[in-house]
Amino acid sequence: MKTHHWDDWTLDSLVEAKGEVRVSLVVPARNEAATVGDVVTRVREALVDTVALLDEIVVIDSDSTDATYDVASDAGAVVHRSSEIRPDLGSFAGKGEAMWKSLFVTTGDLLVFIDADLLDWDTHFVPGLLGPLLNDESVELVKGFYERPGEGGALDGGRVTELVARPLVALDFAELAGLIQPLAGEWAIRRSLFETLSVPTGYAVELATLIDTAATRGVDAIAQVDLGRRAHRHQALLDLGAMALQLLAAAERRRGHETAEQVALRQFHPVAGGIEERVREVPTAERPPAVTV
Repeated sequence: MKTHHWDDWTLDSLVEAKGEVRVSLVVPARNEAATVGDVVTRVREALVDTVALLDEIVVIDSDSTDATYDVASDAGAVVHRSSEIRPDLGSFAGKGEAMWKSLFVTTGDLLVFIDADLLDWDTHFVPGLLGPLLNDESVELVKGFYERPGEGGALDGGRVTELVARPLVALDFAELAGLIQPLAGEWAIRRSLFETLSVPTGYAVELATLIDTAATRGVDAIAQVDLGRRAHRHQALLDLGAMALQLLAAAERRRGHETAEQVALRQFHPVAGGIEERVREVPTAERPPAVTV
């Protein structure tokens, strides 16, 4: 597994290496009206209007109840509602679902994914992720890594990574232990690979893609790139519990164990006068390889 830095390539060299290859930027978004417009605008101005590195910017709106769709469209993205893509296949809520559905509405040979809630970032994320794919035919999946500062310092972010994903990898998928941020939302992949993989509909999409790529293509087909610094909104602790459950369910499937498509997660909330139990139904379904549907 090779490790790179985002400035190992210049924009001009990447545009030359791109040639006739088509590149799609995909931004999965759910209720991100406050940030998605800035993400789309900055990438469009830097990598579409100024240099021809991207062929399309596509936002997949995952059942937003705010103005995400309109903001992203006004910023210059092609926007699709996830539930309206291939309605014959039904619809699930979740990030992985949006990414899987993107395969039916994008044209790129290479797909670059970035999150819609970025706050402290720069457009070099995209060319940094494309560098290994455009310059090394043996690389099929590229993961970003970065400093994730929070109120408590450099290690304040990435709680699910450190408490669930990294221990899980150490126990069962040790060949991936060298990945600095296995759950990073910024990554790029060849369509020819992604369309052959089963895709969890929720937050386990990143981990599952890594495990399946290593299993089918080998670890040397994976590269990682230092993207510098990234900040986004941190999720509440109980929401992270649901994310952790989705990771464990995806790992269980890849060990050959059957897992329900929805799991009841019991959580306990402090309330006035005591503790209240709430049961949260966590979706753990997976989509089949896109090439099969």
